[in-house]
Amino acid sequence: MAPVAVDYPGSPCFDPKISPIVAEGNEIGNMMLAGASDVQPPQEQHIPEKELTSEEMVTGNERLDKGYLKYGCSHYRRRCRIRAPCCNEIFDCRHCHNEAKNSISIEQKLRHDMPRHLVEKVICSLCGTEQEVQQVCQNCGVCMGRYFCAICKLFDDDTSKEQYHCDGCGICRIGGSKNYFHCNKCGCCYSVLLKSSHPCVERAMHQNCPVCFEYLFESRNDVIALPCGHTIHKSCLEEMKEHYQYACPICSKSVCDMSKVWEKFDVEIAATPMPPYCENKMVWILCNDCGCNSEVKYHVVAHKCPNCKSYNTRQTRGRLGR
Repeated sequence: MAPVAVDYPGSPCFDPKISPIVAEGNEIGNMMLAGASDVQPPQEQHIPEKELTSEEMVTGNERLDKGYLKYGCSHYRRRCRIRAPCCNEIFDCRHCHNEAKNSISIEQKLRHDMPRHLVEKVICSLCGTEQEVQQVCQNCGVCMGRYFCAICKLFDDDTSKEQYHCDGCGICRIGGSKNYFHCNKCGCCYSVLLKSSHPCVERAMHQNCPVCFEYLFESRNDVIALPCGHTIHKSCLEEMKEHYQYACPICSKSVCDMSKVWEKFDVEIAATPMPPYCENKMVWILCNDCGCNSEVKYHVVAHKCPNCKSYNTRQTRGRLGR
C-alpha cells in the first residue's frame, strides 16, 4: 500500500530541482567590414556587480527549508496555519481547532470538529500569504511541510513519524507503511505482525476507547488489538494492569495468558475448605474466556471452568443440595 502525496516537492522522497540562474553574456558578432584589420575592437565596459541582499541570496534548498522545525503547535511542526471551513477562523491545525471549539467554555450547540478534507485555504507562517492548499508557498517559496498529503490537507515537518496515507482508512497514519497493513473487515490498520493472527472484528476501530472514551479511529495515541479482537489505547491497557484488571472491558475475556494466575487460584482454593453446609452447593457458571455454561461446586474464592480451566467466570444461577 503506497503512501499518498510522496512525490510533492519537499516530501521525503522528492529532491527539488532548482534550475541554475545563468547570466546571459553579450556576444560580439564578426565584423564583415572592409579593412577590418584597421578597426580596433571595442573596449569592454565594466559594469559593477549589484550587491545581493540576504533575501536574494537564499535560493534552492535554503529557501525551501527556511524556518524548518521553528513553527507549528504542540501537535505538528509546520510552517503554515489553516483556515477552518466550518467557522472561517484560523488555527495552527485541526486539533487546535477541535480543542478550542469543544471547550467547556463553548456553548454546547456551537461545539464542533473541523472536517479535515474540506480545508481549502492555508496561511504561510513566514510571509502570511493566504493561498490554496499546496506544499510550497506561492509567495516566498518556502516548503510549508516536508510531509504533505493533498487528500487529508496535512502538513508536518517532523518526518521521523514516518507518516503515510492509507487509502483504506482514508486518513494519514504514522509508523511507516511497510510496518502496517489495512484489514478491510476491521476497517483499520494493524501491525504486520498481526497480519495472520489477529481476530477480525467488523469496524473494530470505529468506536470509542472503552476506558477513556476517545474515538480510536482518529486517535493520535497508540492503539492495540486485544486477543478477543476489541481495540483499546495501549496506555489505557497498561493502566488497567496497574490496577490488576486483566479482562477486556467490552467482552470480559482475558487480555493475556493467565495460566500462572490460575495455578495460584488452584492452590488458594485447595487451602480454603468450605464449611459443611456449603459442601454440596452447586452453581451454574458462564466462562468469559470460552463461553461455556457449566455446573460446578460453589466456592467462595472462585469457580473454575471445566472446559478451558479458566477462573475468569461468572455465576449465573445456583441452588442448594442435590
